[in-house]
Amino acid sequence: MGYVLVLNATFEPLNIVSLRRAVILLLKEKAEVVEATEAQIRSASLSLDVPLVIRLVYYVRVPHRMPLPLTRRTVMARDHHTCQYCGIQPSKSNLTLDHVTPRSRGGSSAWDNVVTACIPCNQRKGDHTPQEAGLRLLARPERPRYAALVLLGRAQGYDAWQKYIA
Repeated sequence: MGYVLVLNATFEPLNIVSLRRAVILLLKEKAEVVEATEAQIRSASLSLDVPLVIRLVYYVRVPHRMPLPLTRRTVMARDHHTCQYCGIQPSKSNLTLDHVTPRSRGGSSAWDNVVTACIPCNQRKGDHTPQEAGLRLLARPERPRYAALVLLGRAQGYDAWQKYIA
């Protein structure tokens, strides 16, 4: 079963939903198709293109200051499942979380101190700061400003989505 990108009425990305949920929104006329595949969903009285991107017909107010928990999943999504030291994108099992300032040196488990790191970089860094280990962060870690960016971190399914997410 596929997934569908849901956009707000202003074309702002909101979420990724199942194909079933997207079809329900379309049938209830709460959304309209923006992009679709050539395949179709058919019933006795209706034929519908399989949607890739839908847009809500009404505006949904999104709380941009929504508290976002610091979890492995949200940090990985923020960092796009990429090592923040060497830039490679290893498999998820070879990706770890690293405290930029080690906890043994007073570093906290906060958005601005936790990054994703591949196992070799994390082992090389060990109980040191990046400067002491001869490593450099690709991007300064910070709290994501918009919850949907983290929720959409897995949104690499279809090329059609990229112009709405970027």
